[in-house]
Amino acid sequence: MTSQNVRGRRRASGPAAELRPARAAMEIRPRDTPRQVRRRKSPLRQVADFAAASGVGQKAGVALAATGLALTVGLPATSPVMATSESGQAESALSVPGGSQPEVSAAASAKIDFSRAAVATAADPDGKLKQLLSAQSAGSIQRASSLGTLGSPLDKLVTASPFGYRVSPLTGGTGDFHRGQDFVAQCGTAVHAAAAGKVTFAGWHEYGGGNRVVIDHGNGLETTYNHLSSFNVKVGQTVSRGDTVALSGTTGASTGCHLHFEVQVNGEVVDPMGWL
Repeated sequence: MTSQNVRGRRRASGPAAELRPARAAMEIRPRDTPRQVRRRKSPLRQVADFAAASGVGQKAGVALAATGLALTVGLPATSPVMATSESGQAESALSVPGGSQPEVSAAASAKIDFSRAAVATAADPDGKLKQLLSAQSAGSIQRASSLGTLGSPLDKLVTASPFGYRVSPLTGGTGDFHRGQDFVAQCGTAVHAAAAGKVTFAGWHEYGGGNRVVIDHGNGLETTYNHLSSFNVKVGQTVSRGDTVALSGTTGASTGCHLHFEVQVNGEVVDPMGWL
């Protein structure tokens, strides 16, 4: 038998070998799903999730949101408790037959009291002052706590003579104890109550104060306004913080128009700047 050359591809001399299946370039490996989730979450998000899971979600979440560390905060719902029916739909506990919210009750002897001072804020300075005075005696209050609790008796405060020992403007002698704070005020300038209280004195002060108004703010704290040209309040009258109670002047032992303002704690004068 003779061999014959065939153009083109050589024919196989035997059966073709079975092709092996191509192996996938990348095999799918089982992954640790929780680990992947942890990797994708930022540290701040993990802290927020931990706070929610550990029962401090509301407080911690609010704190994180306030500092910009969390974008969302989960707060407890105030709607009725939801239950799941047999059909898989959520229903209110009130719509479930026999379902009702638990009643909250107190013993007949329980004392229930609401204190306005307990919810005092920066927008309620009288509430803050009342809370401060009710918590302790006025005489034991430190400057750090009392500072800023009284309002300004004038629209603008400019000190003319500070509290404490000074040279007397009347006699020129040294060692004169100044019982209050003198503020610059032209005669006829409106004088305001430094805080809410009751007027306990409105009249002539025979020891140099001239026309004088005294307001009792409770628990041993009083403010006095002296050398007034006139006043428009009377004893027993209740005033609010900021009310105009008088006009400044130069009556009594005074060398010119100004306001002499005093703060008294349990009858003793203290530096007004520790309260203003």
